[in-house]
Amino acid sequence: MIKALIFDIDGTLIDTVDLHARAWQEAFEHFGHRFALEKIRSQIGKGGDQLLPVFLSKKELESCGEEIEKYRSELFKRSYLPQARAFPQVRELFQHVRSCGQKIVLASSCKSDELESYKSIAHIADLIDGATTSDDADKSKPHPDIFQAAMERLPGVTSIEAIVVGDTPYDAVAASRAGLRTIGVLCGGFPDEHLRAAGCIATYRDPSDLLRHYDGSPAAPRTK
Repeated sequence: MIKALIFDIDGTLIDTVDLHARAWQEAFEHFGHRFALEKIRSQIGKGGDQLLPVFLSKKELESCGEEIEKYRSELFKRSYLPQARAFPQVRELFQHVRSCGQKIVLASSCKSDELESYKSIAHIADLIDGATTSDDADKSKPHPDIFQAAMERLPGVTSIEAIVVGDTPYDAVAASRAGLRTIGVLCGGFPDEHLRAAGCIATYRDPSDLLRHYDGSPAAPRTK
């Protein structure tokens, strides 16, 4: 029986993937590095600790990696976060999950203050049982730390009794490394085949599509 759902946030509940990509691109350019937006977008879902090494050499990471990440974080909160919107029916999905007697934990690589903004944007603060942020993990996705921390918020729930909902292959890989299965949503921009290749056991268009098909989905509480 599925007793709990662990939700990623960016690209899964909140439409922020393009916003994050643009913030990273602007931050890189501020420090003299130019990268195509689509290449940056393909890495969204990772935290800065895993994203930066894709674009910078070891020497560049040591000299300015932390400075770039700090600049990007402040830029995102100042210029891009105010543009963020929840995908349709996120609150309704959470209400349905709770009506099924299941628990909800948020699992994100975002900062704690961003998490509070996201909960407000999606109107879900009263519907969750816990949350994890970058403060709770040594390494971000695709490492399993975030989801391992999320399971610690679910005492009495085993890995077979929980399912992750995420929008990137990094979510699926990280969840698998934590012993969890993943349902994918396509609203973050990754193709169905990429999500399934990474381990997603089912995919839905977005939260509203998952809500519409919830009772027949792997997340339904009757699922063994």
